[in-house]
Amino acid sequence: MPRFLSSRPDARLIPLPWETPLEQWPVEYLVALPRGISRHVVRFIRVGDSVYAAKEVIEHLAVHEYRLLHDLHRLATPAVEPVGVVTERYDADGNRLDPVLVTKHLQFALPYRSLFTPGVRQDTVNRLLDAMVVLLALLHLVGFLWVDVSLSNILFRRVAGAFAAYLVDAETGELHEQLSAGQRAHDLSIARTNLFGEFSDLEAGGMLDESLDPGTLVDSIEARYAELWTELTGVEEFDGSEMHRIDSRVRRLNALGFDVAELDITTDFGGTSIRIQPKVGDAGHHSRRLLRLTGLDTEENQARRLLNDLDTYRARTDQQNADEAIVAHQWLTEVFEAVVKRIPSDLRGKLEPAEVFHEVLEFRWYQSEKLGLEIPLEEAADRYVAEVLTTKPDEALTNVEVMGPLQNPYDPSQGYVDEDDSVPYDPWEDGAAEVDERLATWFDIDELRKGKRGA
Repeated sequence: MPRFLSSRPDARLIPLPWETPLEQWPVEYLVALPRGISRHVVRFIRVGDSVYAAKEVIEHLAVHEYRLLHDLHRLATPAVEPVGVVTERYDADGNRLDPVLVTKHLQFALPYRSLFTPGVRQDTVNRLLDAMVVLLALLHLVGFLWVDVSLSNILFRRVAGAFAAYLVDAETGELHEQLSAGQRAHDLSIARTNLFGEFSDLEAGGMLDESLDPGTLVDSIEARYAELWTELTGVEEFDGSEMHRIDSRVRRLNALGFDVAELDITTDFGGTSIRIQPKVGDAGHHSRRLLRLTGLDTEENQARRLLNDLDTYRARTDQQNADEAIVAHQWLTEVFEAVVKRIPSDLRGKLEPAEVFHEVLEFRWYQSEKLGLEIPLEEAADRYVAEVLTTKPDEALTNVEVMGPLQNPYDPSQGYVDEDDSVPYDPWEDGAAEVDERLATWFDIDELRKGKRGA
């Protein structure tokens, strides 16, 4: 009988065929989901309505990664949630099998290869890199040395025109009290090497647009990271006549999605020179506010978009002086839920509700501009469903039976077999819907620089 190491075990996992190597598990236990390249055997398993990712790896690495992910989850860092480690596995002949690390499947998240199609634009790739840089900075802020920074070890979620990145592989990581500049530079150096290889692989496979050069893409990583790290932790000095710059610094950090835990403010003896250094708290400034007001748990950029619409609703209904919580409840029931309820049940696996709402707002804006008049939100939602949502691939669970037989039942990244048994069709890479390409403002280096110059 195998042993289960878990702080919150799911008893439904116990009867599964752990005596069988993962690569030989029967298909009825598995779910076909896109996954990245891995040096280990990885399978997605369904237990009731829950889906878990299972990775076969040697014991000390499995336990190490489980505990690291548990610590990162406690520190509210974007990473997959650990469930447990299955050890003391033996096959029918008594041969010892490697343990299995079990994590929760991150809904609506995709590996980077699923986001690339021929013709993908520079802005989309930039957003992926921005999301990776934000994740790296967040990990460094809590003292996590990644050591194996790569796109393959990240899952991406579409969030209001941008991407959010989640750590999915932490087996090489180390958690310290604080990282030195040299340790952070080491991670950046590894990122450059690994990403160059990944982009070159995409280029060789015809999945990277000809206008995109792997070398040029990775050259910007250190500059992107340095801009963000300086904004999060840098010291700023100014004279006593520029006290407004303290508030400007806090506002810029809030705009990037970070709360300020405290400010270290020092003045010289004469009070003519002021020096400030922020201590950044947890990321998620806007998502926490939205959760408090409405109970909606969303990504940071989605929260920003929904809060903007809430503010618009408040102005349109002339409730600027009304209690914010009351107005938020009205907006939730009359606007947000009204849109979500118009999504047919068979299409709700396409995108998560907050992302659908964001796209409906974008669709409404574009169509209103095109027609020169404002389209009612309900009409925009119905047209969006008919013209846009129906064309998108599901980003929630995909059952192996839904789209026909897989080329490889254990790895959907190899695509589905057409009826004529010719070239496999892969909806994740051959028919992925085009992502909105307009620049996101939640982490935009140019906007960041403008903010600095205007401060």
